[in-house]
Amino acid sequence: MSENHPAVPSGGHPLDWLDIREKERVAAGLRRRLRPRPADEPGVLDLAGNDYLGLARDPRVLAAASAAMRTWGAGSTGSRLVTGSTELHADLEAELAAHVEAEAALVFSSGYVANLGAVTALVGRGDLVVSDAINHASIVDACRLSRARVAITPHCDVDAVAEVLANRSEERALVVVDAVFSVDGDLAPLADLAAVVRQHGAVLLVDEAHGLGVVGAGGRGAVHAAGLAGADHVLQTVTLSKAMGSQGGAVVGPRRVIDHLVDTARTFIFDTGLAPVSVAAALESLRILRERPSLADEVRMRARQLADGARALGLNATEPSGAVASVLIGAPEAAFQASVRCAAAGVRVGCFRPPSVPDGVSRLRLAARADLTDADVSRALDVLAEAIQGI
Repeated sequence: MSENHPAVPSGGHPLDWLDIREKERVAAGLRRRLRPRPADEPGVLDLAGNDYLGLARDPRVLAAASAAMRTWGAGSTGSRLVTGSTELHADLEAELAAHVEAEAALVFSSGYVANLGAVTALVGRGDLVVSDAINHASIVDACRLSRARVAITPHCDVDAVAEVLANRSEERALVVVDAVFSVDGDLAPLADLAAVVRQHGAVLLVDEAHGLGVVGAGGRGAVHAAGLAGADHVLQTVTLSKAMGSQGGAVVGPRRVIDHLVDTARTFIFDTGLAPVSVAAALESLRILRERPSLADEVRMRARQLADGARALGLNATEPSGAVASVLIGAPEAAFQASVRCAAAGVRVGCFRPPSVPDGVSRLRLAARADLTDADVSRALDVLAEAIQGI
């Protein structure tokens, strides 16, 4: 039997192998369960979600979403190429492109499918895609689906990328990397990567999921901060479900790339368009950010406070480049128990265990928000100090 399908006793049900796998996950501290949030949680401090700018419940964002629902209905009613494109979609695409100083943008139903669509439309059999070792799962899946040769390079190792590109036999090559890595919160060396990619005649695709709205002047993202805005060999994917406080994703870059995706990206052509209510919410969040560019500075400041405070407690905390501070715990069960203790004390934190992270480096992830106060940060650190006692 394969690794994913262990042998079951003769005569058993063909799905009995699922029970075997579940027992193994329980024993390893890797069993996951859905825990629905109630509508009202008075006193709970959320450091687990990705609402980095605190805009998901902003009155202006909610009003824009409500107006869009009354105008356009609850859903988009079809794919973007049929009935799923509204005037709101066009406005969001134009304003996203303007914000990051790119030629054009294309909105997808999520950041995940934006990555799938971009990678699989740009490379295929006979091509090369180079991916950082700890890229997001959506990039990993996109690389697998592309049917191109995939080269995995060590984390943020520009020399390794250069070596792969220099020694390739393929004419076309795509290098894919997270801008801000979602677990550790570190920043990719984009300027150096872009130089190597240009030198070797390749294209660079940067996932700005954790960069848009957070990194750089006015939250224009890591690509802009690296001086690469408008570069003709650099593309970006973004999500609207983090700093924009909504739902959806987009690809941003040269106009001819966007035109190519409209014709060829399967997750664009065959997927129902993003609901207008989500488009309107993201568009209003983007407008708020452009009016209040200091929001990006505020969320980065709060992330640094959380990381510095965790280190003052003797914990191994990463240095955040964006909104995320990661606290290394080690064993998956210990990380989970620490997160449970935090939640019981009214502070929700993220818990990352395998397969989200490698074995032995399970951790708590603290996601800062621009609307946190000094009192919120102090409370979070006090709760964290109690939660890790005896772990």
